[in-house]
Amino acid sequence: MTSIDFLLGLVAFAFVSSITPGPNNLMLLASGANFGLRRSLPHMLGISFGHAFMVLLLGLGLGQVFVTWPVTHDILKVVSVVYMAWLAWKIANAAAPESGARSGRPFTFLQAAAFQWVNPKAWVMGVTAVTAYAAPEAGLLGAVLVAVVFCATNFPSVSVWAWMGTQVARWLSSPGRLRAFNWTCAALLMISLWPVLTG
Repeated sequence: MTSIDFLLGLVAFAFVSSITPGPNNLMLLASGANFGLRRSLPHMLGISFGHAFMVLLLGLGLGQVFVTWPVTHDILKVVSVVYMAWLAWKIANAAAPESGARSGRPFTFLQAAAFQWVNPKAWVMGVTAVTAYAAPEAGLLGAVLVAVVFCATNFPSVSVWAWMGTQVARWLSSPGRLRAFNWTCAALLMISLWPVLTG
């Protein structure tokens, strides 16, 4: 495999895994609809840079922790499920039932970056990317390459979901429709946990 083929494969993997539905994208869909694209920008940047940082640390050997202490993986599962259930509740209740006023605030950069550590899809993406594309002999350079490609590919991918949320915002001007949309996003967020619960 040439270096060009390798890079194209990495970019393709990063793009497909970043743009497909998952907790980050479902939350951005709801954020775009409830808060708009500009106010969701820190959330988008937090996802991209937070996940890239996670990938970098995984490439430098953090993933070995799960091999050495398997119980840490089980703890991460429990924390992920509890935290995402709380987020789903917050999303579901982001609309005021009577007035339709938007309550709550969008994720900050740091909140979105920290969320990657309890996001099951982010872990799967990171571990797979490091395993497939960061050869151990490449060391720091290999880990940095994978992290940079993910960051550059991830941001435009997740931005699409926030933008889609803004496109349905006008239709969601009705309190009932906004409430139904938020509850649907919350339900989909919980459904996205199914692989974690059954794995």
